[in-house]
Amino acid sequence: MKSIIPFVLLALVGCNNAAEKMVSMAGAYNMDSSSVFDGEKNTTSDRIKEFKIYTYDHMMWVNMNPVDSVSRFGIGRYSYDSGKVIENIIYGATDSTASSNPASFTLLIEKTDKGYKQVISELVSRGKKYRLSEYYEAMGTNVKTPVDGSWRAVKMYTIKGNDTTVVKNVTQFKTYFSGHFMFGHTYLDSAKRLHTGIGYGSFEMNGSNKIKEHVETTTYYQIRDKTIDIDIEMMGSDGFKQTINNADGTKDVEEYQLLKK
Repeated sequence: MKSIIPFVLLALVGCNNAAEKMVSMAGAYNMDSSSVFDGEKNTTSDRIKEFKIYTYDHMMWVNMNPVDSVSRFGIGRYSYDSGKVIENIIYGATDSTASSNPASFTLLIEKTDKGYKQVISELVSRGKKYRLSEYYEAMGTNVKTPVDGSWRAVKMYTIKGNDTTVVKNVTQFKTYFSGHFMFGHTYLDSAKRLHTGIGYGSFEMNGSNKIKEHVETTTYYQIRDKTIDIDIEMMGSDGFKQTINNADGTKDVEEYQLLKK
């Protein structure tokens, strides 16, 4: 059964500490459980797989329900204001719907021994109010890499011999930070139906131009629990190109541009 909370209501975080504490929020997090109170009863679940990464200026989350394989993600900027975090979502998708209309959320969190507890006191969905509580465990490392940040794919293509095929009708974002990565994308199939896909895991640099991505959770069974070797070419400080060399001799190439404040 799909979640009753729309994808935009899952992209939530806040802070009630001083501005300098905001820097300590940067990292990677795994949601342990969530709880929804509808005014009469409280429903707690640890079924949904959700992960968040906060860079110093952007945040991204990916979410998948193992029961129905529905995938969701959101990405945007966040800022500190008067003891709260304001998230400004620039793109989000869930299953067969997506939106690039800006959406802003003001939220609060509190620290726990494992990470953060996030409480949203008044959410409105389908005309009804809910209180959403989410518990996150910190998973990140202090490792710094050249690809740290949130990125948008600006060009995607496949190379087969002397032929290059441009990939069209795909909107894709990717975030690297704190030793973890995630991607979220939407694409149109041949019938112009929209689909959402996500992936999350840890990564490590192998020298200055190679990355190993260890995929933990993803919409795609073909790469789930797999390690992917990726060649990286930095294109200044605001862009990079990644190349995956496939077993059949083809190459999948993606070029990314850094999302800025």
